Amino acid sequence: MSLKKKIFPTIIIAEAGVNHNGNIKLAYKLVDMAKRCGADFIKFQTSIPSMHISKYAVKAKYQIKNTGNKQNQLEMSKKISLSYEDFRKISKYCIKKKINFLSTAFDLQSIDFLQSLKMKFFKIPSGEITNLPYLVKIGKLKKKILISTGMSNIYEVEKAIKILIKNGTPKKKITVMQCNTEYPTPLEDVNLRVIQTFKKKFNIDVGYSDHTLGIDASLWAVAMGAKVIEKHITLNRSSKGPDHKASIEEEDLKMLVKKIKQLETALGNGKKIATKSEKKNIIIARNSLVANRKILKGEKFTRSNITAKRPGNGISPMLINSVIGKIAKKNFQFDELIKI
Repeated sequence: MSLKKKIFPTIIIAEAGVNHNGNIKLAYKLVDMAKRCGADFIKFQTSIPSMHISKYAVKAKYQIKNTGNKQNQLEMSKKISLSYEDFRKISKYCIKKKINFLSTAFDLQSIDFLQSLKMKFFKIPSGEITNLPYLVKIGKLKKKILISTGMSNIYEVEKAIKILIKNGTPKKKITVMQCNTEYPTPLEDVNLRVIQTFKKKFNIDVGYSDHTLGIDASLWAVAMGAKVIEKHITLNRSSKGPDHKASIEEEDLKMLVKKIKQLETALGNGKKIATKSEKKNIIIARNSLVANRKILKGEKFTRSNITAKRPGNGISPMLINSVIGKIAKKNFQFDELIKI
């Protein structure tokens, strides 16, 4: 599946992330859940923790809140990571289940590994938007790219896009994702108008990586023009782990997919025309020129003896100026449609 499908190209990515808690069986269940709900892609996170996290890296406050403070960030990541071999198996499982596999690489070696799995595109996480070696390596792949922009400003986003393009990725293959990296994201920090800012400034496809509670922000993002929606999923929001509480369970994912499809239909194609369903109401609701009183044959039509009334199956009131001054060729009764 490409990044553009149907008339309305909203791609729905179910972000499993690390919500498998390092258990491949749970990862398979997340794949099944995404497939049942109709998501286009299931996405994970792939890394060798020691290659992108130092032993001195502390946890984010939300991570401490959700997992405690006994481990540092590196220790936590090691505990909930899957191996390359696990991801090979998951990728094959996705093929079997007929859902697209994705994973985000968090280190340079993992980029090479995921490239070997022939993913349809690469996702750059927010934390790597200022990582020059990472951006250069991704750019040289010349593949379709999603780039999340949490914690960044417009100039950092612009620079990252330029680096990707300079290293071989065509601009048309890049989708910029509005994102906030607080889990969960407060409503006042969602800032969906950035979607329009990105479109206007970069003339580029835009998506939304949603870390809010619930599904509303994702729907609003589609209405604002997001072509890709990424939403964290979990089998159980009460599970232990850093991201479960900011994720949605199966019923909400089903609802998200359903509502996005409804929203796509309601958004239409942008062409303002009379639709098939309403054409039958044109005659009923529009007006025609009618006699405002009895008009005798040979009398001139004037603004006092003709007026506009329903139905709309006669001469349009838009043509009244061409009718004024003409001579009535017959008698007209009150409310009778004018004919010339």
